[in-house]
Amino acid sequence: MARSIVIDEEECIGCGTCEEICPKVFSINDKMEKAEVIDPEGAPEDQIGEAIEACPVECIHWEG
Repeated sequence: MARSIVIDEEECIGCGTCEEICPKVFSINDKMEKAEVIDPEGAPEDQIGEAIEACPVECIHWEG
């Protein structure tokens, strides 16, 4: 994958939407109560894109 997934932790509200859509890519860090990328290649790009689009605070984006 040429692009990387970036989460703006300050904006993240830890809602879990990204994790619901791509549980192999995103996880909610229980300690920080924020989303984190656990495997950037854990799902097809279109599915990751769906998770990015579904984020209610738009804190996830592609970089690169």
